[in-house]
Amino acid sequence: MTDAPRPRALGRKSIRPSLVPRDLMGDEELAGVWTAQVITLLPQAFPGVLGESLTGRALQEGVWALRTIDLREFGEGRHRNVDDTPAGGGAGMVLRADIGAKAMAEAVSRARGDVPRLLLSPRGRRFDQAMARDLARRDGVILFCGRFEGVDERLIEQFGLAEVSLGDFVLTGGEIAAQALLDATVRLMPRVLGNHHSAEEESFSSGLLEYPQYTKPAVWEGRAIPEVLLSGHHAKITAWRQAEAERLTKERRPDLWRDHLAKLGRPEEDREL
Repeated sequence: MTDAPRPRALGRKSIRPSLVPRDLMGDEELAGVWTAQVITLLPQAFPGVLGESLTGRALQEGVWALRTIDLREFGEGRHRNVDDTPAGGGAGMVLRADIGAKAMAEAVSRARGDVPRLLLSPRGRRFDQAMARDLARRDGVILFCGRFEGVDERLIEQFGLAEVSLGDFVLTGGEIAAQALLDATVRLMPRVLGNHHSAEEESFSSGLLEYPQYTKPAVWEGRAIPEVLLSGHHAKITAWRQAEAERLTKERRPDLWRDHLAKLGRPEEDREL
């Protein structure tokens, strides 16, 4: 008879074989684990897609942790009101600073280490791969999901919230943006991707869009895989991929191409665009 396998330790929590799956968002805290705290009016929206595939497996294994804070629990009155009409008039409702502050105070009290405080907002800095890499190196993040017409500016000032946007469009709330931000960040953590080279070679990692990808069959609907990719000549394959990445970036993202040229010390070529 052989000894049973020892449980795998993750922080102060251990994983043991069980027929009952662990709650992906339990209240137990994992010491030293990258943790995302999400303040939201829709806690039921989480983990959502984050509970699936690679991010979901990493969440299950304790590589990272996710905790939601229901903003409605801090509301006032019988209906737990969290918002009010805009000062000075106007359409819509604004999330109150005093209500949001209670939720933020709880999140801050639980945060350990270097944990940025972000507000998902259409007027914020645009989220990109560089920001995802930076967040992955921190100890976690606090995300405040905006709703309605926005958040009282005094809350932003009081807690030093950095505003972050997915792009030049408006969502009904910050929950979808929060999940996108977390997905992009968590996948960069060690042990999440099966092959760490995948993150190194994909779009934006080098400042360029990713080169075209192909797989079997070699010929499909009369379209063949480029011959160089089947040659086995690694230097030629690398050169082809670099050339294709540059071509696609120049055609589709002139802004990224200009930045790429500037890094190479060739800004004069910008005039050709």
